[in-house]
Amino acid sequence: MKLNERSLAFYATCDSPADNAGFLYKRGERHTAYHRRWFVLKGNMLFYFEERESREPVGVIVLEGCTVELCDSAEEFAFAIRFGGTKSRTYVLAAESQAAMESWVKSLSRASFDYMRLLVRELEKQLEEMCWGPAGGCGGCRESPGSWKPKPSGPERSPERLPALPTVLPKENGCAVWNNAPGADRPPNTSVCGGHDSEGNPRPPPLPPRRRALSSEAGSAGVAAAESPSTFCRLHEQYGREVARLQQDWLERRRGPR
Repeated sequence: MKLNERSLAFYATCDSPADNAGFLYKRGERHTAYHRRWFVLKGNMLFYFEERESREPVGVIVLEGCTVELCDSAEEFAFAIRFGGTKSRTYVLAAESQAAMESWVKSLSRASFDYMRLLVRELEKQLEEMCWGPAGGCGGCRESPGSWKPKPSGPERSPERLPALPTVLPKENGCAVWNNAPGADRPPNTSVCGGHDSEGNPRPPPLPPRRRALSSEAGSAGVAAAESPSTFCRLHEQYGREVARLQQDWLERRRGPR
């Protein structure tokens, strides 16, 4: 893998917020002596400098495919970054206190994209449970959104007893009208009683006459539909406020005390 040194140096020293920063003791690859270095963690990249004021990092560790664990060493509060593979290097670091070691181990363990992928999947699962769980807006159904089907409001009737409908219903003003079906204008057959036609099939109930909705009613219905926020809108507004608050905190820390 090729890395652009100038881009890495700029990213390491730019004003973007760091996930963790501080002094650590790093053991050499050839010599077992420990050297005090300034470490900066940004995303999945761990930069280390000779001094805190250095403008270019000495090196960078890409935290992918590795594990962070405690290890036995001559230095106290030591931990290691181990990569898979026979020829992979193991980085042994040591903190200055127990609290600093725990902070660094936690930050480094959560820096990889694999951890972020698992976190996103867990959040998606929780969001799905909120939308489709017992307290969701689907009336307590646990089915996935793709498998949900509307239930008929009227009494169930067997498929073989349903009246035959025309293949293409005639339309009036762009809407299908039941009364325009073939045979709808015929007078009712009074010779057959019980609400069934001559073939014994149940006759559908008559529909009420159509009427045009007034403009005031249509406007009030649109306003009521617009005023009912969906679950997505509430989540979007909640996370938007959180992001704005974090951005404001970062800007205040960047300006520093006045």
